[in-house]
Amino acid sequence: MDEVIKIEQSKAEKIKSQIFELIEEYYHEQFPDQKFIPGSSSIPVSGKIFDAKELQLMTEAALDGVFTTGRFNTEFEKKLGKYIGVNNLITVNSGSSANLVAAATLTAEELGDRALRAGDEFITVSVSFPTTINPLLLYGLVPVFLDIDIPTYEIDITRLEEAIGPKTKAIVIAHTLGNTFQVEEISRIAKKHNLWLVEDCCDALGATYNGKHVGTFGDIATISFYPAHHITMGEGGAVFTTNWRLKKIMESFRDWGRDCYCEPGKDNTCKKRFGWQLGDLPLGYDHKYTYSRLGYNLKITDMQAALGLAQLEKLDEFVRIRRHNFDRLKAGLSTLSNKLILPEATANSNPSWFGFLITIKPDAGISRNEMIAKLTEYKIATRLLFGGNIIKQPYFKNYNYRVVGDLKNAEIVLNQTFWIGVTPMIDDEMIDYMISIINEILK
Repeated sequence: MDEVIKIEQSKAEKIKSQIFELIEEYYHEQFPDQKFIPGSSSIPVSGKIFDAKELQLMTEAALDGVFTTGRFNTEFEKKLGKYIGVNNLITVNSGSSANLVAAATLTAEELGDRALRAGDEFITVSVSFPTTINPLLLYGLVPVFLDIDIPTYEIDITRLEEAIGPKTKAIVIAHTLGNTFQVEEISRIAKKHNLWLVEDCCDALGATYNGKHVGTFGDIATISFYPAHHITMGEGGAVFTTNWRLKKIMESFRDWGRDCYCEPGKDNTCKKRFGWQLGDLPLGYDHKYTYSRLGYNLKITDMQAALGLAQLEKLDEFVRIRRHNFDRLKAGLSTLSNKLILPEATANSNPSWFGFLITIKPDAGISRNEMIAKLTEYKIATRLLFGGNIIKQPYFKNYNYRVVGDLKNAEIVLNQTFWIGVTPMIDDEMIDYMISIINEILK
């Protein structure tokens, strides 16, 4: 019988090898290299970068027949956690879900007086992507907005302690476009005032501050694997912490709110699956179907994790190219400092740049919208800095908030700022073309 199984396994492995060879052939046929033609080829701001390896690993995951999380997810969580420098990392189905899990975790009853409750406040930045703060709005928290600094485009912390009031429970900020906020100083202030610190690292995977990866300074951090980001799973994200207690809560909120902590496909890890008595349930009610939280199902598939594993192998090179492209753009546009404000890294940081921010000066002789229109004519894609001043967004009229200080730099971003790409999809020829076109427009 064992010999029959070995023969069948050997045949299956041979078929799998043939499939992988065909995938390699298919990839080169279906996705050939495209020659850049200035003025005709589009230059993206972001996008997915992959080769046959991603397709092969995704196929292998499919051939396993495990359609929820499995061995690929376990390996991905371990390897990404090691890369960042944390022991407690779990995957979720998007960066937005990661922020939802982070917010939900901090509402847990076992956190006592520190648990977030409706009416509590959290400090954040006015120039923000909506889903950094939206989960906290869903839980009834009130944002307290501070302005940003230009040209780092990170939170201006000069009034941070002034913003802390009797209802303040947390500080929740994103590292903007791969740059880092002053995370050590903000972490110090958070600890001084017993506040939670949540780092949204969705645009900053690979960025470091004083040699430590972002996401390791706060209590909880989040990341996204949407196709625009540094690596992709198609859709996907992760939430991570150095605090094992918080990790257990995070897993529960991600996994339906269940009290059980068994891995998928495993039973009775606690050795008393039918020995619990929780809530008003009868003694012995199955622990796998006991729910201690209002949770969700936010897991990914193993095919997504397989894609992420292949991408993770390329991450260091992706980050290197992003930094190279940023530096080349900065050098090439430096002569336009009388018309443009060019981005700068936060002191003590080594950003993992997501984009190259440009602010048009009032006397540049051209508006932001006119500049974007001209770049579009030359097939150079652009983006605005997310929600600009988030309180100006249509949906925000439905929510209460506080503002500390003025938001003059947020208004500048709202009206005068945009960004162009530094993605590894862009090579030196494209960078030089963008430099020449911007110089030509502003001549």
